[in-house]
Amino acid sequence: MSTSSTPHAPFGAASAAARHAPQFHPQALSGGNLVLLALLSVFGAVIGIQLLVTLGVTPNTSIIGALVAMILARVPLQMMAGYRSVHFQNLAQSAISSATFGAANSLLLPIAIPFLMGRPELVMPMFIGVSCAMLLDGYLLYRMFNTKIFPASGAWPPGVAAAEAIKAGDKGGKQAALLGAGMLVGAVGSWFKIPMSAFGTAFIGNIWALSMFGVGLLLRGYAQPLFGYDINKAYIPHGMMIGAGLVALVQVGMVLMKKSTQAEAEATEENMPGRSVGTTLRMGGLGYILLAAGVSLLGGLYAEMSTGMLIAFILYAAFAAFVHEMIVGIAAMHSGWFPAFAVALITLLLGLLLGFPVTALAVLCGFSVATGPAFADMGYDLKAGFILRGHGADPAFELEGRKQQLIAAMLAFVIAIPVVYIAHGIYFAQGLVPPVAKVYVATINAGAVPGIAQQLFLWAIPGAIIQFIGGPKRQLGVLLATGLLIANPMAGWAVAVGIALRLLLEKFGGDKARGYMEVFAGGVIAGDALFSFFNATLAAKFGKK
Repeated sequence: MSTSSTPHAPFGAASAAARHAPQFHPQALSGGNLVLLALLSVFGAVIGIQLLVTLGVTPNTSIIGALVAMILARVPLQMMAGYRSVHFQNLAQSAISSATFGAANSLLLPIAIPFLMGRPELVMPMFIGVSCAMLLDGYLLYRMFNTKIFPASGAWPPGVAAAEAIKAGDKGGKQAALLGAGMLVGAVGSWFKIPMSAFGTAFIGNIWALSMFGVGLLLRGYAQPLFGYDINKAYIPHGMMIGAGLVALVQVGMVLMKKSTQAEAEATEENMPGRSVGTTLRMGGLGYILLAAGVSLLGGLYAEMSTGMLIAFILYAAFAAFVHEMIVGIAAMHSGWFPAFAVALITLLLGLLLGFPVTALAVLCGFSVATGPAFADMGYDLKAGFILRGHGADPAFELEGRKQQLIAAMLAFVIAIPVVYIAHGIYFAQGLVPPVAKVYVATINAGAVPGIAQQLFLWAIPGAIIQFIGGPKRQLGVLLATGLLIANPMAGWAVAVGIALRLLLEKFGGDKARGYMEVFAGGVIAGDALFSFFNATLAAKFGKK
């Protein structure tokens, strides 16, 4: 292990004595660390807001934070020495990515929905509710990371990419060259509009899950041009996700119920001493019920619904937020893609079918879409930290590092809240709102499409069957539905080519080739993320599309 495990260690290989010495993780809230993390959080929040309202996308800024720390570490000043630590660089990438996704996806998007519906009095109740939901979202993943539901051994591809970039920057040599080659391939492919993150993910994730993801992407992309059938308008992806998602929740429950006392103790020790997954899930469910009730009451929904309907709405809103979080987290862990917008649309469609009034649907949609992005992004960041801290070889060091990452993320979320509060009025006054918010509002105003219920329930059956066959580890149904929800056939081909190359390399190269693949794939994903970030930033600045 490199001596950069400690805050002020020089570059290079560590001595045997240093490898066995107690490790001290950098503190997120200490001195210069706090200053840089706060600045990165402001930058990430502003970038996330700007790109979401102008281009409709939220880039992964994780690598940017790590690169800033790496660059500052080269400044020959003692106060910058601590930034050499790979573990501080992990905190930096955790903070900036949390601020980006938190500000854009968890805060700005939800409050744009009531604004577009001409209900400005709902904006502040919604803002308060989704701010609290975002904080709860990140905390729940922190507690569930490295459990049977969300294991540290899961793919979490963007997390692997961030970790490999940080490791290569620290060690240099062959690993850095391989990562650099991957970044070049990723950037060039992205320049040619090839979704290289999908290609890189194929080398890291579960092959079964990614195969279904690729199949879904290809079916969605070619059903219309080849067969003249629009599966999206037929609500096939939505129905499949409903069926697969419900079975996935049952499977999660069964995994928890089957745990023996010893297994539960081991999982708890790996996660957080004295805290079980069951307790975390119950805490999350109760938290979302309280938040849904608070938003409903602050928004005055009690004046538009009977007491019985209000209670039913609160329970459904909490359930929808919780399900949204779990499905988005599962998809993100296996594929690196999280269909947060699409899954929120599904909960909205079901809310329409249940007959809730328009105002309640606006609250439901905003509250649901707020959960998931922070949850998934926290998983990516904790995966990166898990790799950098030696895959849990030192349990005490791993738990301390995970705790510091949580603090960095929470700092970023807390900073994102006032940034969005100040910025939203400025952007909304200019007509700048997230494009997907217009889709939600159009859906609410259009009401339930005739026959939609039958379509959803019909296609929920095969989704449930596929998910059941694949089991909780492969998540075939959820990943197939995820692919069907995304209109990007090129990503399907990228996944297919990546899987084919992976199988060939594993067959002829064995374990050694597998290790090289992960580094190269991490570079590909990082290169794609960097190019996409700067390209999107330039497009937003100069009005390019």
